[in-house]
Amino acid sequence: MNKKLGKLERVELRNIWSTEDGDFTPWLAKKENIEILGDAIGIELEVEAQEKDVGPFRADILCRNIADDSFVLIENQIEKTDHKHLGQLLTYAAGLQTVTIIWVASKFTEEHRAALDWLNGITSENFRFFGLEVELWQIDDSAPAPKFNIVSQPNDWSKYVSSAARNISNAENSETKQMQYKFWTKFSEYLKETGSKMKPQRPGYQHWLTFTVGRSYFHINALLSTREERIGVDLYLGEPEYAKHFFNILKEDKEKIEAEIGSALDWKELPEKRASRIILTSDMNPSDESNWSSQFKWLKDTLEKFDSAFRNRIKNLEYPA
Repeated sequence: MNKKLGKLERVELRNIWSTEDGDFTPWLAKKENIEILGDAIGIELEVEAQEKDVGPFRADILCRNIADDSFVLIENQIEKTDHKHLGQLLTYAAGLQTVTIIWVASKFTEEHRAALDWLNGITSENFRFFGLEVELWQIDDSAPAPKFNIVSQPNDWSKYVSSAARNISNAENSETKQMQYKFWTKFSEYLKETGSKMKPQRPGYQHWLTFTVGRSYFHINALLSTREERIGVDLYLGEPEYAKHFFNILKEDKEKIEAEIGSALDWKELPEKRASRIILTSDMNPSDESNWSSQFKWLKDTLEKFDSAFRNRIKNLEYPA
């Protein structure tokens, strides 16, 4: 049976966006479009402002990385890259201690791509530089669809190696830390192999592994404790001024939430601290590598239940009037 196929054609950016500041930037700053860009580089983004002052320049779009609340600055062009925009990116980096910078353009010149690669090679892990080319495509008379292609990105591996070397030299990489890193690395592989929707941040030498839940200042953690011989999952509420307010709103729905998760939870308001937490633990010893498969399954199932129970509730939380 012969089926008719459509013709894929490229669309000129100027046919859709006449100007950068009046058309392209507002389009990109919309939630559904910033998600497309975020998916291309593997970062969940939340827009904070457009045309935000950073030193003597204005960043086109200021975002937050939902995973760690760090700044993400986006500078966009619908023409090929130029030296002016490169200078602005350097100014932004100089003015902020921890930042991800995304340069979006219709075309990257070789020298500007090489400049981003060089910056990723010489800066610390506090700085990340991405270069993305934006394209528009349509099939026959369909609506044009955007596509972001990465032309430069951080060399995470080399940065991780240099960071690990510093940890070793500072005697920070103890046997427990090594076990934690191995546990989270294997668990991350397990999530990928089993097709879980949960996407962790990069594994580290620590007792937690972080997962975004769709809003700044909130995240879900997988936890392990070798001393208490436990693993666990928690929802972390870290909003600077309203963590307790949001905690109490969620607690009003305690019975329904616990019924959805299938277990009683430990609701820790922590009045003496800024953040609050909602926790579920299991008596499984993470030091027992022979039992990791069971532990991985419990963590995966519990993380997915937490995400299902809390994600929409968190999204709908409103600040007090």
